[in-house]
Amino acid sequence: MCNLYRMTSSADAIRELFAPIDTGGSNLAPLLEIFPGHEAPVIVAGPSDGESIRRLGAMRWGWPPFGEVRHPITNIRNLASPMWRAALADPARRCLVPATAFSEWSAAPDPATGRKRKHWFALRDAELFAFAGLWRLTADGPRYAFLTCAPNEIVGRIHPKAMPVLLTRPDETQAWLAGDATAAAALQRPLADAAMEEIEIAEPAPAQGTLL
Repeated sequence: MCNLYRMTSSADAIRELFAPIDTGGSNLAPLLEIFPGHEAPVIVAGPSDGESIRRLGAMRWGWPPFGEVRHPITNIRNLASPMWRAALADPARRCLVPATAFSEWSAAPDPATGRKRKHWFALRDAELFAFAGLWRLTADGPRYAFLTCAPNEIVGRIHPKAMPVLLTRPDETQAWLAGDATAAAALQRPLADAAMEEIEIAEPAPAQGTLL
């Protein structure tokens, strides 16, 4: 399960990779660690003057719980479940979640620290990619979750159960945002090992306290 990622790219890079897109005319502050419950940039497709244009906005990570589920859902695996069929069938309910790296925790604690270690993964030859996501409106604003699949070898040696679905090409993002449910579901597969690498990312500095 992926419950940590980062997005440190710029609005210009998002415009270039995900065009045509309206980014709202402003740049983006780097988000070094995005956890469930945080707000982050998300791209949806919507009409504009009779044409379809993608729009960048902020959403909160975590699909509202329902039924017997007690906590917000961050990752989606079983697209055949009735929980997700309606959202998958409607292209307007699909989204792209821009990211530059994602993390999985080590299975065992680091002997030096006694804590589990974050392993970060990124593209080998590019900075920016997108998770394939679904979203919905709630009384507290829009919420999203993104797809996972069986892991490739690079991610699987750390987290053997799953990895996020990564979209890296224009044809993939177009199929996810505008294709039928069958074409969209076909994108639920691991990215090739040759396209990815594990990277080292320094821990962000702790927030400074305030002296009163």
